Amino acid sequence: MLEDLVQRLRAVGLPERAVVGAEEDWGASRLAAPGRRLAGRQDGSSPCRIPVRKKYALHHLPNLLSRRQCLLGRLDAAGPFEQGWLSSIPRQAALPYNGRMQVISLQSGSNGNCIYVETGGVRLLVDAGISGSQVRRRLALHGRNPQGVDAVLISHDHVDHSRSMGILHRTFGLPIYATAKTFRAANRYDLGEIGDLRHFHSGETLRFGSVLVETIPTPHDGVDGVVFVVDDGRRRVGILTDLGHVFTGLDAVVGSLDAVLLESNYDPEMLADGPYPGWLKDRIRGPGGHISNFEAAELVLAAAPKRMQWVCLAHLSHDNNTPELALGTHRRVLGGRFPLMVATRYEATGVMRI
Repeated sequence: MLEDLVQRLRAVGLPERAVVGAEEDWGASRLAAPGRRLAGRQDGSSPCRIPVRKKYALHHLPNLLSRRQCLLGRLDAAGPFEQGWLSSIPRQAALPYNGRMQVISLQSGSNGNCIYVETGGVRLLVDAGISGSQVRRRLALHGRNPQGVDAVLISHDHVDHSRSMGILHRTFGLPIYATAKTFRAANRYDLGEIGDLRHFHSGETLRFGSVLVETIPTPHDGVDGVVFVVDDGRRRVGILTDLGHVFTGLDAVVGSLDAVLLESNYDPEMLADGPYPGWLKDRIRGPGGHISNFEAAELVLAAAPKRMQWVCLAHLSHDNNTPELALGTHRRVLGGRFPLMVATRYEATGVMRI
């Protein structure tokens, strides 16, 4: 009965602090924090041994469910999530945690990027562009604890992807994975001491327990940049932002996926008519910049397989795009082929399950 109540509370988006008792900080609590898998390269090197944490006590709060439903209205996992300024933007509501793979965008945009992926008992953060307190708070809303994460994967050196890697390591004890070139370039942001830094080569496949992470080089103008595909042996999700342009082989990557978080950075007319100087406009739409709403939609149309379960539009520009424009472009190009969501610049998404 208690487990059923907790599932129902989660399903309507009730903050985890209402159902979990933490010893110190509610934001650091979780229902259970199982021991992390050994994490390292595919050849098994550089294992990360981290002890099992104890369970926290659950509190029985039977009245909160009906109160939350009255505040938010009935939430349908397949329908829109209505809240604040996002009322016109489809957003996946919190889902029960019984799927094999779960993705949460903690934030996506030039103001900071961090994506959480959980599958096969492995928990990963992709990029470290937001503060430790934001990571803690936004994971806690979904019953997750950053200290349960197995690795932080850094895609490239730009500040909105790398600035907090030192903080995440020192605060939560997380190992940092980055190419040597990326780390050297990112260190200009004074990252501080990182005692567990693990270099990989772009194009290498990493192994975390039974989960593989493919690192795919991109032409984006970061130093030695990559994107990631997480593969648990049954399902594959791509974290594909800061692409530069639709480069050779990208269609094959998209064609191999079951879901994708895909850059849809700018609307060409907004960029052309906007306040940016000419050199910056050229950089954004050039071969080392970002891809537009239309380019992203055309890529999905041409390459996405029928089994694609959802497409989450990510890394939207603040000045040269809006969620409505991005969604509108994709709907015109794709019709109703795939469910579409938007990863916002200001808060976490719901759980996107595969």
